[in-house]
Amino acid sequence: MKKVSVLFFMLGLFGVTLVSAQNLSKEEMLKQKHIKEQLEREKKFAKEQKFYQGDEYDLSEEEVDPKDVDTIPTIEPENDFDMTDVYRDDI
Repeated sequence: MKKVSVLFFMLGLFGVTLVSAQNLSKEEMLKQKHIKEQLEREKKFAKEQKFYQGDEYDLSEEEVDPKDVDTIPTIEPENDFDMTDVYRDDI
């Protein structure tokens, strides 16, 4: 019975590790894609050696995908900062 329990535990641990590795690889692939796109843009700017004005930029490449925004984790504050004691009425 003990060996069976250990076997199930090990299989479960392996399954969780496999799923998290797949998620990580998708994120890494997306990061590599963005890095490659940015390097291509920088190569273009280095080749042209031109200073662009504001209306000459194509900013559509820099728009944020709403799907990417949803994947960013919400950072909760470390402490509950309360300033009510700073504004006292008795002074």
